[in-house]
Amino acid sequence: MKSKIVFAALCVCLPAGCSTNKEEIVFSDESTVRQSATNIVDAVPQPKPQPKKLEKLDELRVRQVVFGYLLSRHFWDDGGYSAIFLQGADDEVDALIKNFPNHVPPIKPSYLADLPLNRSPIDRDTGGLAMILSVDVGEPNADDSVDALGKWYAGGAVTGFYSFVLEKSGDDWTIESVK
Repeated sequence: MKSKIVFAALCVCLPAGCSTNKEEIVFSDESTVRQSATNIVDAVPQPKPQPKKLEKLDELRVRQVVFGYLLSRHFWDDGGYSAIFLQGADDEVDALIKNFPNHVPPIKPSYLADLPLNRSPIDRDTGGLAMILSVDVGEPNADDSVDALGKWYAGGAVTGFYSFVLEKSGDDWTIESVK
């Protein structure tokens, strides 16, 4: 008899208890539930500031300053190089050839370079060894200075680079530091 009373009480109380709570069951791994449960207010996304871009004319001027520095060094003195090739646009290379007309070894357009795999570049005019100079220019820094990398290559064993920081004064760019 006692078991019948307990069974009857369960049958009456169980459905009554379940029907009184009308809220949905919340699962903790639902992303929308986590936001509402923690009462987080989403901030309005702010547009990211656009990175400064270096104008093409300024990039050309930076490259010319760095090429001028590299051409004033004498990486080629002990190597018997017959030509220096500059990696860049044709009009840029032509301007630098005009700026350094009596450079030894001479600066030549890149179409005269032969690039054998894993060996020093060759000057097609003379058949002698050559060196390639190149410049990579970065975007402006927070203080409006510009980082640049001036590299030289004359085969796997003769390669290197300088790291530059340049600042603009008026229309000209000047080298602030070289590492």
